[in-house]
Amino acid sequence: TGLTAGQRVVTVQEGPLYRVRGSHVTLWCKVSGYQGPAEQNFQWSIYLPSAPEREVQIVSTVDPSFPYAIYTQRVLSRGIFVERLQGDAVLLHITELQDRDAGQYECHTPNTDERYFGSYSAKTNLSVIADTLSASMAPQALTLTEGDALELTCEVSKSTAQHTHLSVGWYLLQGAGEHHAEEILTLSKDFILKPGPSYEQRFLDGDVQLNKVGNTTYKLFIGGVKPSDQGQLYCEAAEWIEDPDETWKDISRKKTERTSLAVVSQGRDLSVDIAAAEHSLSEGDTLQLKCMVGAPTSSSRHFKVIWLLNNVEVAKVDPHGVLIWEEGYEERAKLGQLRAFKQSNTVYVLTIYEVGLKDKGLYQCSVLEMKTPGDLHSIQTNVSSGIQVNVKPIESHMRLSVYTSTPQVTVGDSLVLHCEVQGAASPVSLRWWHLPPQLPGHRVLVATMEQDGTLSLGSAYQDGQARGSLRLEKESSGTFTLVIPSTLDEDDGGQYRCEATQWSRGRNWTEKGEVAVMVSSMAGLGLKATLRSRIATVRYGQSFELVCQVNTNYTLEEVPASVWWLFQPSPSGPSQELVRVFPNGTAVWGTAQPHFQEKAQLAKAGTSFRLHIHRALPANEGTYQCEVEVWRRNILPLGQPAASAKSNAVGIKVVLPESKLQVATKDSSVEIASSNAAIECRLVFAQNNSQFAVTWYLLPLLADATPLQIVRASYSSILEYGSEFSSPAQKSRFLSQRVSSNVFQLQILSASVRDEGRYYCVVEEWVWLVDGWYKLGEGTSGRTTLKFKRPGEQLQMERANHSLSAREGEEVTLPCQLQGAHLPGTHLSATWFQVKSGGRDSALLSLRCGGTVEYPEERLAGRLYLRRPSAGDFSLTLSSVEREDAGVYYCQLQQWQQQSEGKDWALQASARSGYTQLTTIPPESTVLSQICSSPSLLNFILYLPLVLILLLALAVFCWYCKFRK
Repeated sequence: TGLTAGQRVVTVQEGPLYRVRGSHVTLWCKVSGYQGPAEQNFQWSIYLPSAPEREVQIVSTVDPSFPYAIYTQRVLSRGIFVERLQGDAVLLHITELQDRDAGQYECHTPNTDERYFGSYSAKTNLSVIADTLSASMAPQALTLTEGDALELTCEVSKSTAQHTHLSVGWYLLQGAGEHHAEEILTLSKDFILKPGPSYEQRFLDGDVQLNKVGNTTYKLFIGGVKPSDQGQLYCEAAEWIEDPDETWKDISRKKTERTSLAVVSQGRDLSVDIAAAEHSLSEGDTLQLKCMVGAPTSSSRHFKVIWLLNNVEVAKVDPHGVLIWEEGYEERAKLGQLRAFKQSNTVYVLTIYEVGLKDKGLYQCSVLEMKTPGDLHSIQTNVSSGIQVNVKPIESHMRLSVYTSTPQVTVGDSLVLHCEVQGAASPVSLRWWHLPPQLPGHRVLVATMEQDGTLSLGSAYQDGQARGSLRLEKESSGTFTLVIPSTLDEDDGGQYRCEATQWSRGRNWTEKGEVAVMVSSMAGLGLKATLRSRIATVRYGQSFELVCQVNTNYTLEEVPASVWWLFQPSPSGPSQELVRVFPNGTAVWGTAQPHFQEKAQLAKAGTSFRLHIHRALPANEGTYQCEVEVWRRNILPLGQPAASAKSNAVGIKVVLPESKLQVATKDSSVEIASSNAAIECRLVFAQNNSQFAVTWYLLPLLADATPLQIVRASYSSILEYGSEFSSPAQKSRFLSQRVSSNVFQLQILSASVRDEGRYYCVVEEWVWLVDGWYKLGEGTSGRTTLKFKRPGEQLQMERANHSLSAREGEEVTLPCQLQGAHLPGTHLSATWFQVKSGGRDSALLSLRCGGTVEYPEERLAGRLYLRRPSAGDFSLTLSSVEREDAGVYYCQLQQWQQQSEGKDWALQASARSGYTQLTTIPPESTVLSQICSSPSLLNFILYLPLVLILLLALAVFCWYCKFRK
């Protein structure tokens, strides 16, 4: 496909936007259709209402001095900043919106294209409105018994002039965590009630409700509180506005004061307490918790204990002491990091060895009393108060400094990389990685040094002959030095990463640092070729031009350069060399496409090579590429090039002139009584300089018949018959001819009933275009139905069906009998057919009314006979039966009478016989069966011993006579 120039388009978030004073605001901007680097730069400006024509610069991703003075301090303090989402998309952040921030914002992208084409900026309007949202709830301290009802009221109001929606939700805080409030129930901005995960079933049961009373009052109702409801409850309201892009944005949120709720369990004779040896731990320490159950006659009662961390189950201990770990803890228990057990019926222990940061939080134990150990439902439940466990991370003071003394080298030079480790409290292990620039996200291990100083090399660096013997050494100052004695090629350049790892108390810390090096080729080249064309589809006779643009990090005129132009005529074929232009300007044309030399013009201007093709032909259609080679300066003779680059492929399509061909499509019919038939194919319109190929088809009258090709006459009058009409007899009967400039005709000689059907033609238009014939188009005619006039009287024939079998190699006669005599002065014709599945039965033998016999199937001519023992017997004898002869046969008789002397014969009557099913039998294959079936051969074998005895006696007698003499 061809390359087309892109058009730059800058898009900004659609306005007008309304945001609340003091809120954090973001505006997005993106660019597409650009050329140049993937990472584009963005500049934000504002046009204030007081001076709508004056641009006030705010912030830029490329120029630190871009902001005007009124915005400089806010940009430096990151009160205003730009977040890059990807190379061509950013977000403008205003962390605390002020009244003076209202206005029209413009996002501009500096040009990186070869020419200005498209839009480079876009604008949107931002309005600053007052925050009128308020939410209030009187703080309370409530103590309720499990099962009591709870009702809390929240007053929410707003007076925003714009159309906004409200959402109101209730939340529960437990423990000391301020950022993990649990949602109870929320009325969304779409007026839909959404319960939190822990309250979903209670909401469905109607136990938890949120009702709006009046315009500003929202009430939370819990029909029966549970111990899990205790904590601090508050109400949060949010105001939402719909932006022009039909998305909703929350522009303000307000939280009320909190109500403290304590829930007393109904199990008043069941007390639960939890204790920990240490509340504040460091990573790697051991945490032990005890859950103590207080109950009268505890030894005869049955308890199930559940350990909870931040209201999430950790483990269960059933009344039998069977322990079940929840998902996420089972694997740690298998590794010996966790242990939980039943110390007694009233004491349960949970131990965590080597605690981590994920183990901190609020621990509780929930005790469920069962009537019997196997019960699924508890008779009473109590939950302990929580113990807040804090886990302090072990801090690492290790720091890395990575640098190189060889930032730029040539292929073959050595690389020296340094990794300085500071602040490590214990020995470290070190790994060096190479990050190849040609494989983003991929890394290759170079070398490793373990804590004990053991050195190992990556698989790509173990061959000492390629890059020499690598060295990784540790100096006393804590600096690790990696030496690669010999760089292999430019791919050895890029980023090198040092990773140092330190272990302590089962944990490890890894610090990383990177350094970049550049490895240049011998000629210091950075060669790239790009091929482009203004148009990818050209009309026949139109000219087109291909431009091969060469990009280097040096002046191309200073070094010898040559260009190869390559051409691939078809996607599956090989590329062919059109022409090669040498550094001295000599052009050598390839032999595969000689016609290009007469039509092509070559040119060079600066760093681009041009190939201009005059008056395009269909033969010029295909895929083009250019390949550029350069040599080092002042090196003679040139020898091998120092670098080469092959461009992208550009496809050129040549469109032929439009076909004007029109073929008559009206259906018609022809009815004949006998003799010949003619089918016409008429051109309604065609160009004078065109040639035509005509293909005739027959569509039998059967419902499921498929079209049969009769004959195709090419534009050069070469005839090609279809398989059903390829016999000499058929070829002599079906003739295609052009009777005038716009009429083609199919002649059917000696037409018979079997020729009935629908005939049509397909006409192809061909023109000569300089170098050959090309097909412009084709048209299909209407159907012409050929029918025979049926005679008034019918011949009387035997129409019974027969079934015969014959052994292969033998002879068989298929019956066909005329009953009664035919009229005086008339003649009979007979045709034998074999039934075929394609819609047209195959004619085997035809006896004409004049007495001549024709064999449409020439291969059967020597095996078919009409013996005619009587005038009305037209039975067919098939000799030397073969396996392929099996099938269904029938004969057709026709009675003809000459109208007058010298006139054509006319069909008077016809009839068809019944069907004869012929089955072939394989021959006997054994020698014994052949002998037994031949009496003469059997007699010869029986008398063979007697003949041998007589011959032996005669020989003895002759010897005796000779001896007497």
